[in-house]
Amino acid sequence: MTYRGRFAPSPTGQLHFGSLVAALGSWLCAHHAGGQWLLRMEDIDPPREVPGAAAAILAALPRFGLLADAPVLWQSQRIAAYDAAFAQLRAADQVFPCWCSRSELAAADGMHRDGRCVAAADPSRPPAWRLRTPAVTLHFDDALQGPQRQELRQSAGDFVIRRVEGLYSYQLACAVDDAHQGITEVVRGSDLLDSTPRQIWLQRLLGLPTPAYRHLPLVLDAQGCKLSKSTQALPLDPADPLPALRRALAFLRQPAVPAATDAADLLAQALAHFEPALLPHCSGHSVV
Repeated sequence: MTYRGRFAPSPTGQLHFGSLVAALGSWLCAHHAGGQWLLRMEDIDPPREVPGAAAAILAALPRFGLLADAPVLWQSQRIAAYDAAFAQLRAADQVFPCWCSRSELAAADGMHRDGRCVAAADPSRPPAWRLRTPAVTLHFDDALQGPQRQELRQSAGDFVIRRVEGLYSYQLACAVDDAHQGITEVVRGSDLLDSTPRQIWLQRLLGLPTPAYRHLPLVLDAQGCKLSKSTQALPLDPADPLPALRRALAFLRQPAVPAATDAADLLAQALAHFEPALLPHCSGHSVV
């Protein structure tokens, strides 16, 4: 099977250094394997989206030499696929409606388990829909973080796959779209390591293939906090891409590129000397 990797940003802000590290890491892994690198815009949470962010991200990536090998997949155009997956789960009695609020669950230890709601059904308002999670232990080997194990009922409980507003969850959309795009390895930040068992469980229930996983360490600021759009990390300057690309390569512990004429030249040299074994394994890493 041809290697297929992907970068899947959410349009909640402009491209920042942490996002660049994830994009570059996935791009290097894909092209080192002689495969394809795809883009997916995860725009299914309108309340969190920043106007113009999707366009800004897609305009910035080519300035850093990161060109996708296929047209961008927009999750906002994939609702029919999520509807079909939801219908499949519902037909198999794998999901149930839930009217429990966060405050009500907090009073009951914060976790929804065994399909037991703490709030009564309220036909006057729409419910969220949760996936039934049995006491199953999921194992997978992460290429950087090593063997992983999670007892799904205890750690995740009955998690939401469709919200009260009718919006589908990241977990469902990600599982469906990784299969749709034929992704063979997911390279992303280790903040999503905990989500992987939930996605694997959904893949099993829906009869979808499970890709390999490689979770990169997070980029942290001087206070040890994750760089993210939600914490208003400073955007990169697409007009001057080389300094940020060099910093990203250093973060990924790859050989330095002595000289480069532009972003495409730097990436070509970085790819020629790329060493996957040098990628950092630690779960957190300070920004350089």
